[in-house]
Amino acid sequence: MRNFNEWLKSFKGSIASYEYYADFEKVYRNVDNIKVELNILNALVGSKNIEDDFEKIITKYSETLKCIPILLAVRANEIYAIDGDGEYTYDFKKPSLSIAEYKAFMKKTGLFDLIANRIVSNLVDYVTGVETGLDSNGRKNRGGHLMEDLVESYIQKAGFIKGTTYFKEMYIHEITDKWSVDLSAISNQGKMEKRFDFVVKTDNMIYVIETNFYASGGSKLNETARSYKTLSQEVDTIEGVSFVWFTDGRGWNSARHNLEETFDVMEHIYNIDDMESGIMDEVFN
Repeated sequence: MRNFNEWLKSFKGSIASYEYYADFEKVYRNVDNIKVELNILNALVGSKNIEDDFEKIITKYSETLKCIPILLAVRANEIYAIDGDGEYTYDFKKPSLSIAEYKAFMKKTGLFDLIANRIVSNLVDYVTGVETGLDSNGRKNRGGHLMEDLVESYIQKAGFIKGTTYFKEMYIHEITDKWSVDLSAISNQGKMEKRFDFVVKTDNMIYVIETNFYASGGSKLNETARSYKTLSQEVDTIEGVSFVWFTDGRGWNSARHNLEETFDVMEHIYNIDDMESGIMDEVFN
């Protein structure tokens, strides 16, 4: 018998991979898309008469306007602004305002000052930094896949082959069609279409798998523990199918009682420490 308290103590605070912090390929790709236009605007760096020089550039190279929003760390093509002079929506993809109004925008936002006073010396380098900062917002999305990626790596290490003996993101109807198994007990008689993170198929069993990692607590964890407890009990009524849950994260400390209730009734509930100890080979034999 496993001890729940000892099992919970082994939960990890983070599973951040090296790629989690910044997607530099995406950063470089975004910068490359406007590198020519940024280099044209580099002519404004240190300008003694930046308003006139800006007008000359956008008159001759109007496409350079599309670079302006990212200088303010904005991804949208339109920017709204309001002050005592009125309210404006500046379109930088399809310019609809006068040059004077775009110059006012550059002045009021501080971009003229930034560029003319050499606070930045190269707009390509500057935008690379801006893109890196904006990419940090993508960590939440990348974080959501970290546990899936980790579990998949252990499934592969156990010798299973994607598309042959294990499958990623399978819906109930796909499992039913592929192996002619009745899953109505977990689909509310066909009314609910659930998707499992993974399905592992052995000679004797279909393992439907869910994965998640919670670095911080919240009410969602209690609901997750309860719903997976119910799901496990429903799957237990289906011959030839087993439910496996891989979870981890110190956020579970705030919902430990609900997790313990699930732990007590689930045969296959494991954490990262279990995977590191070879649980894949033991379960999927």
